[in-house]
Amino acid sequence: MKRTIPFFNYPALFKTYEQEFVSIFKDVCGRGAYILQKDLVAFEEDIKKFLNVKHAFGVSDGTNSLIIGLRAIGVGPGDEVIIPSHTYIASAASVVLVGATPVLCDIGNDHLIDPVSAEQKITNRTKAIMPVHVNGRTCAMDAVMRIADQHGLKIVEDAAQALGSKYKGRNAGTFGAWGSFSFYPAKVLGCFGDGGAVVTNDDEVAEQLSLLRDHGRNKDGKVVAWGTNSRLDNLQAAILHFKIKHYPEEIERRRMIAKRYQMGLGDLASLKLPPAPESNGEHFDIYQNYEIAADHRDELKAHLAENGVSTLVQWSGTPVHQFKELGFNEAHPATDRFFERCLMLPMNVSLSDDDVDYIIEHVRSFYAHKSQQKAS
Repeated sequence: MKRTIPFFNYPALFKTYEQEFVSIFKDVCGRGAYILQKDLVAFEEDIKKFLNVKHAFGVSDGTNSLIIGLRAIGVGPGDEVIIPSHTYIASAASVVLVGATPVLCDIGNDHLIDPVSAEQKITNRTKAIMPVHVNGRTCAMDAVMRIADQHGLKIVEDAAQALGSKYKGRNAGTFGAWGSFSFYPAKVLGCFGDGGAVVTNDDEVAEQLSLLRDHGRNKDGKVVAWGTNSRLDNLQAAILHFKIKHYPEEIERRRMIAKRYQMGLGDLASLKLPPAPESNGEHFDIYQNYEIAADHRDELKAHLAENGVSTLVQWSGTPVHQFKELGFNEAHPATDRFFERCLMLPMNVSLSDDDVDYIIEHVRSFYAHKSQQKAS
């Protein structure tokens, strides 16, 4: 029987804890506690404990966490920041919006930043390298850190998709000067609108972040720097404070779904799947997305849609370096090849095992039909 499997299923996720969410809304609104209140402080403490960091600041969204993070370490006009081409436009836009220049590098076999390509892009204007931990997988940070150390560069991490992802036991977002996170609804830990955070173990950076997110005001309320309004709403913080208690369960469910995909699709030569949850002890992946590389990608996407399965091509199918209107005009062959084949299968905790098996069935039926066509 045909099913309807949406890529996002926000209503189902809301229903899971509907009573609790309504109670939180009534509590916060009943107290009139909207800006910089105790719920935000509590959630910031949650993040510090979860990531084992000294400082965490809730901010308005993931993009602003990047912007104030760059400002906090002095990135500005004349500077360059190296960014992988497989990322959302916000990574590059944040650099532009502080007056600096984003310099794009290619991706490696893991579809994350290629350290060799990144090192080739270093100039005397380079201020930082921004690895982007895409799809809930932390970049292999040893090589990135070695390059940064050799050239005297800062590491700043776009971990928007990777809260809880680890590399060699260390959390994404805790390797560099700071780490940026997003709580956009589609994220594994998502709020009911926009939200973000930036974390650091550096006391001086933390002082700047605190000022920059709240109009340059210090703890006494005195304006001592040019800042902006980039505070996480207290209502969103209260929701996140509740949701983070269940976050490890969500991660584990995603890892179980990933394992099921691997068992059901791993033998298909026409696909390249993400690493299985237990395939590499160096990485702990949270599977923000389940992004595959597929032969006949567009036909597969259409076949799944005909059978009620919604899929997406990340970044609407356009990596950053292909935005010619923004002045980018260089080749990144590995990224280009990947974006000819990449496709995200549904990955969220509302999926039942039967849903996942249904998706697997129709992926397999597509390639079985392709094999028959080739043989005839």
